[in-house]
Amino acid sequence: MKATNVVSEEAMVSHVVYDSRKILSGSGALFFALHGTNRSGETFVFDAYEKGVRWFVIDEKVAVPTLQNAVFIQVIDPLIALQKLANYHRSQFNYPVVAITGSVGKTTFKEWSNHILSPDLRIVRSPKSFNSQLGAALSLLEMHAEADVALIEAGISEPGEMARLEKMINPTIGVFTAFGNAHRSNFESAEQHLEEKLLLFRHSVMTLVASSIKVSSGQLASIAGIQPPPYKAEQPWLTEGYEQMLGLLRALSTELGITDTQFESRLKTLPQLALRMETFAGINNNIIINDTYNLDTDALREALYYQQRLAGNRKRVVVIGLSEVTQALKPTLKTLIDGFNADAVYFLNADEPIPWNEISDAVVLVKGSRAIQFEKEVSKGRELKHRTVVEIDLSAIRHNVQYFRKHLKPTTKILCMVKASSYGSGAERVASFLQQEGVDYFGVAFADEGVALRNVGITQPIIVMNADIEHANTIIENRLEPAIYSFQQLDAFITALIHLGEHNYPIHLKFDTGMHRLGFAPEEKERLLAAVSAQPEIRVKGIYSHLADADNRTDTRFTEQQIATFERLKTYVETQLQYPFLAHLVNSEGSLHFPEAQYDMIRLGIVLYGYTGDPKVQPELLPGIAWKSAVSQVKTIHSGDVVGYGCSFEATSDMQIAVVPVGYADGFRRSLSNGKGCVYIHGNRCEVLGRVCMDMIMVNVTGLNVVENDEVEIIGEHQTMFDFAASMETIPYEVMTGLSQRMHRVYVEG
Repeated sequence: MKATNVVSEEAMVSHVVYDSRKILSGSGALFFALHGTNRSGETFVFDAYEKGVRWFVIDEKVAVPTLQNAVFIQVIDPLIALQKLANYHRSQFNYPVVAITGSVGKTTFKEWSNHILSPDLRIVRSPKSFNSQLGAALSLLEMHAEADVALIEAGISEPGEMARLEKMINPTIGVFTAFGNAHRSNFESAEQHLEEKLLLFRHSVMTLVASSIKVSSGQLASIAGIQPPPYKAEQPWLTEGYEQMLGLLRALSTELGITDTQFESRLKTLPQLALRMETFAGINNNIIINDTYNLDTDALREALYYQQRLAGNRKRVVVIGLSEVTQALKPTLKTLIDGFNADAVYFLNADEPIPWNEISDAVVLVKGSRAIQFEKEVSKGRELKHRTVVEIDLSAIRHNVQYFRKHLKPTTKILCMVKASSYGSGAERVASFLQQEGVDYFGVAFADEGVALRNVGITQPIIVMNADIEHANTIIENRLEPAIYSFQQLDAFITALIHLGEHNYPIHLKFDTGMHRLGFAPEEKERLLAAVSAQPEIRVKGIYSHLADADNRTDTRFTEQQIATFERLKTYVETQLQYPFLAHLVNSEGSLHFPEAQYDMIRLGIVLYGYTGDPKVQPELLPGIAWKSAVSQVKTIHSGDVVGYGCSFEATSDMQIAVVPVGYADGFRRSLSNGKGCVYIHGNRCEVLGRVCMDMIMVNVTGLNVVENDEVEIIGEHQTMFDFAASMETIPYEVMTGLSQRMHRVYVEG
């Protein structure tokens, strides 16, 4: 390894990146130029440099680019170098590392383990389904000193890979979830495949092996292995296929100090995971499960269980896309599907369309391997109320919550703000996901938002920040917790509690420490606490305030003044109340800049979706929102032709334009007319021509070979949320809350 163009010794590397498209800020980033199937990472060094990256790891056979103030570390193989870095980072921590492998169920087991363990232990776990040679390395780099356990997935597809993973991960405890046919064709025999899997555990202190896996006593002894018995749960959706995994889960939980009582209690709220599957509304009143990722029997069985849980009493239809390679699997797949009593099954060749006109009122599972590119057939079954969709990446939201969680004190809770339909992303679905992730509290603006959450099964506490007097009964009936900010409001709420015969009802007191929005003035504290203490109908669950300038990193005096005021208020309230209460003051940025003010709980808002004003934090977050559409029509116009209302654009030469079904009624503002706004098609910038219409825009696609139905990116990898907000001269908050509800919300994970 050698370095060239060495710069200041004070320069610090804070994180690694490998995809230039996903770099939001290059400050402190170390770019690994990894070799790809079709292109080498060195191709993107200049892109990374343009985004602020100054540290690079490149192949030693590649000429070093001439870039000012850039450091290039030349290595034999950048991926191996990244793995060595990950192994070194892993070696800095002494807590248990749990390595999870198996033909199927790795991500499910990891997420369920987190659910069972996280109330007592601080967990680091692989993002998404990161389990490859690259993914495992990135997962290990997530480890930090405040954690108690790391859960790392490990997946292989060919001989020789597991030895590299074992050396890098060096697991303390191993978990082997299942042994099936995935990637079997790459091995000489099932025996060789099994031996390769077992290499992961050769130095483990303990290995938990599913009882369904046939291993010899000698093989078990070589990995300190045990095979826990299956565990049968009471939940009806945890069918027979999950009993093996639950047995492993119980054994791991016991090993890490979770009692049987705790395990059984947490099992009742075990999240149902769709993993790689995308679920959306389809035509003819169908619900479609898109799982066109792979087509081995183990993955199909997992998908069939998920379909069975999701369908309930609805009809179930299975569509299988077969390639030339997977044709031989058809008898085996048919036998497996028949065991689930599907109402209809379609086996289709790669060039055959899905007969959507024959399928209605069903939950449709579409399964196929990546090779046949079945996604286009799946998309034809999507309900087309609006071709423009907002895509919410739940895995990114999970990552962002984890980032802040690892910077908190162990006792600090997390409240997630899901007001305004969770910033336009769909509060019910996002809140359900966050509840599964172990979030402690939710915050909404108005009572009806809290009621909607209760109606979809949200059981965690919910604070209503703008608790209107006329909604007092609704708040009480739905066990919501009102924020009380005035004496009139307090009196009205107590009156409602008296009429309903309630006692000891939880409320939160809002103090105005300088923002001069809602809240009691500090000098009103004596009168307020006297009133609260005299009323048995209420109990102070918490006190809080809002920081007005927490994102100002150059002058912190006003924020420090607010923190000092809040600290005095907290101290006074403690002297007046004879019971504990929560104190919460800071939002996401405040929790990082002013850790002393984390108190008992922090509030996360739009940062859940990966957007912050802090350039140091931004690279650590993942974008959770994408806005997409499709081309409705392509036209050729000639010199002198005009486009749109008011004839505000006139062509000066022949050109092609595309009509895209998005307009100011959807949140694509009229101010983006006449070239100020743009979209991306095939990765190319296409500026808006003429005025933005209510439901459509016209964009320039000259020379781009665009055809109808091509995907259009409005917000995504080429045009970020920040880029789009800047073009509208606003902030991401306004963009997200302005996304029309008539557009589909599609939720993806993994």
